[in-house]
Amino acid sequence: MGDGTRPVGLRGIPTPIWALGFVSMFMDISSEMIHALLPTYLVSVIGASVLVVGIIEGIAEATASIVKVFSGALSDWLGKRKILAVAGYGLAALTKPIFPLGSTVGWIAAARFLDRVGKGLRGAPRDALVADLAPPSLRGASFGLRQSLDTIGAFAGPGLAIALMWLTSDHYQTVFWVAVIPAVVAVALLQFGVQEPERAEATQTPRWPLRLSELKRLGSIFWIVTGAATLFTLARFSEAFLLLRAQGAGLPVALLPVVLVIMNVVYTIVAYPAGLLSDRTNRINVLAAGLLLLILADLLLAIDGGLIVVMAGVALWGAHMGFTQGLLSALLADASPPELRGTAFGIFNLISGLALLIASVVAGALWQRFGAPATFLSGAALTVIALLSLAAIRRRLPRLGTPPQAELSGPGAVQARQDPPRR
Repeated sequence: MGDGTRPVGLRGIPTPIWALGFVSMFMDISSEMIHALLPTYLVSVIGASVLVVGIIEGIAEATASIVKVFSGALSDWLGKRKILAVAGYGLAALTKPIFPLGSTVGWIAAARFLDRVGKGLRGAPRDALVADLAPPSLRGASFGLRQSLDTIGAFAGPGLAIALMWLTSDHYQTVFWVAVIPAVVAVALLQFGVQEPERAEATQTPRWPLRLSELKRLGSIFWIVTGAATLFTLARFSEAFLLLRAQGAGLPVALLPVVLVIMNVVYTIVAYPAGLLSDRTNRINVLAAGLLLLILADLLLAIDGGLIVVMAGVALWGAHMGFTQGLLSALLADASPPELRGTAFGIFNLISGLALLIASVVAGALWQRFGAPATFLSGAALTVIALLSLAAIRRRLPRLGTPPQAELSGPGAVQARQDPPRR
């Protein structure tokens, strides 16, 4: 038993979290069928430069992050998270037809922008909903499970794209039209398959959560976690550059989705065990292992070792994602008051998204000016800095990352959870 009353592992994870995972899976099937082909579609068919691809990707992800701040805060203020998640998934489904209809960089950029607005609407409320539903002793496993199911979609989507590109003789628009179907399934599953828990009567309802007085309640640990994650994000640019690296190594255009399939298969396999491990040990140690994997991935992708070496780097990139993405969400949930979790996830994603914008634009500029090795070597160097800073934080706050075994309650609960005493 994990906490003395609930079963451990998959049996202890509530059904709504499974449902949210499948919602993410279907939407990712839809999104990745498009995104697996989008960089080469922009460069090869529409005629955009690699720098433009980096700018589009960076702006798209930053847009999602900005919207997450307001949707997360709104979900805290309303005490309702599902309605915003449905709106976000619904908008993403509505924008999918723009991709096959668009024929210019402007149209594709607009579609990507609106799609990411939908992601922003749903992201923070959904993550806060997972934190609300998850047993404290299985929080890492719950986020890991949702991430694993999400990532199944992330490699099933490119797999379908490969098959359809082969069947249609590289007809991009057909693939983009088929991608509309799983997006609609995701919205229907969320609407009818997930029931939101009632907010506890003892939980304080915040005033507008973005007020300074409310933000102060997030506590020092939240800002430390967010700062460390920002530095880490500067070292991790868009996966679009993995596709371009594989193409440069000789992978045919029709097989480029294999890159995302490999990355996401590894991501799926690793995410749940990494989350479960973080529930049983210190989350910071597991996160540090993920940073080491990213350094190795960048070094392999920087050298001119042929397609096999590139694919090994892609696999390690997927492993680092499994060790870090769900874990950062669990750390954030540990550090945030329940009534401000939506706001916390929103702020976290805003800052990380701005860092990703900078990282993607710089990566594109380095690639265009100095070539692919410069892009990945700079990523490795930044990851080393992030790892060193993480070690320094770990020495200063030795209990940071220790998972909670029970939800605290009462007037002093939030501060006790956020600011554990130093040893």
